[in-house]
Amino acid sequence: MLKRILIVDDEPSVRESLKVLLKRDYELYSVGGGEEALDAVNHYSPDLMLLDLVMPRVDGMAILRKLREQGRTFPIIMLTATRMLKTAVEAIKSGATDYLTKPFDVEELKLVIQKALDNQALEEEVKYLRSEVARRYSFKNIVGKSPQMQEIYLRIQQIADTRTTVLIIGESGTGKELVAKAIHYNSNRKDKPFIAINCAAIPESLIEAELFGHEKGAFTDAVARRIGQFELSNHGTLFLDEAADLSLATQAKILRVLQEKEFSRLGGTQIQKVDVRLIAATNKNLEEEIKRGGFREDLYYRINVARINLPPLRSRREDIPMLLKYFLDKKGGEEGKDPKIVTPEATDLLIRYHWPGNVRELENAVEQMVSFSATSRIQLEDLPLAIRDGVEKAPRRPFNKEEVLDGKISLEEAVQVFEREVILDALQRSRFVQTRAASLLGITRRMLKYKIDTLGIVDPLVERSGD
Repeated sequence: MLKRILIVDDEPSVRESLKVLLKRDYELYSVGGGEEALDAVNHYSPDLMLLDLVMPRVDGMAILRKLREQGRTFPIIMLTATRMLKTAVEAIKSGATDYLTKPFDVEELKLVIQKALDNQALEEEVKYLRSEVARRYSFKNIVGKSPQMQEIYLRIQQIADTRTTVLIIGESGTGKELVAKAIHYNSNRKDKPFIAINCAAIPESLIEAELFGHEKGAFTDAVARRIGQFELSNHGTLFLDEAADLSLATQAKILRVLQEKEFSRLGGTQIQKVDVRLIAATNKNLEEEIKRGGFREDLYYRINVARINLPPLRSRREDIPMLLKYFLDKKGGEEGKDPKIVTPEATDLLIRYHWPGNVRELENAVEQMVSFSATSRIQLEDLPLAIRDGVEKAPRRPFNKEEVLDGKISLEEAVQVFEREVILDALQRSRFVQTRAASLLGITRRMLKYKIDTLGIVDPLVERSGD
């Protein structure tokens, strides 16, 4: 479909000349005065306007200002005589896209128009992408109706549009980065960068250069200047995932940025001023890390201004049906198909599973189930083997004291449930390193191994690779 250009000029010869030059590439409409131009905009909805600067009654500058006041954003290219260049520059300051001097150079005319239309298309695409990103990371897309999640929704609303630093605590897979993005895209920084760094994934020898950048020659491999993530996220948000894995030296430099709003690149002396909102996340107990000397207490108080504790999925099982529907709808939308449904029997089993990998593991499970289910209904046999085995080996569901006293569950089964949950928590915190988990629990590794086998607990990574 051809782009529409509105030509506004009081000289009929100019209008006709422009029509001859442009008629093969564009849909054209022309008027001879400013008042007609305003009516034409309403009825014609042009993609671009060629507007004469000097016209009787209402001149081009007045039309330009009127259209911009109305919120019209399409490109406006001013047409002017050489002697009016100073006024043309003023028009640019008032919102004109560009200007052309009479008589026109044909190639320049076409290039200026094409450039203006290309830039307009790019701006519209950026606006669309920003709106899509904001929609995707709306806090409403953090799925859950449980009291814990309702509290998190409220917390995000309270802190999103502030400047305060945020600390997110939660096990792996609970959605810490999703919450960080929800905070950013619901703040007044939403049109600025959001940069996420996994501190545990970057070697200690490289993390400072990654965060603060470096000058050429700062170290052996520094062959050119590099801008760090703090500079790149200026006026936006920097998300430091697994922040507890940072070295004490790096923590000290981050503390200085938070306090002074400035830093120097590695190997440099020039001070860089930045305005960055910091969101930190970890699956570790920072209070314990401080006690053992692994985390700076002063940095902890700096980042622990607004705190969000993300619950593990096993402690909000009532959210699992809603999450299932969300991921099934998402998968169906990606494939352009109607979403599949999960039978009540399969849903019940999924609710009873312990989900050591939390929401991330649930999403992966949904992908597997959708891929391997031959019908529109996901049955028990369509569930991953690791999940079916995990539920079969585990007590049927969580308990509370009243259920034991009322005889609905035996004391032995209740103890098994409690023991399993505690051991799973210890393994999750230690990333399934059994020696570290045994130390957390105050038992020997041999005793831990015996309990793991007895309770049917398996490392989720081993489960998935085996399946």
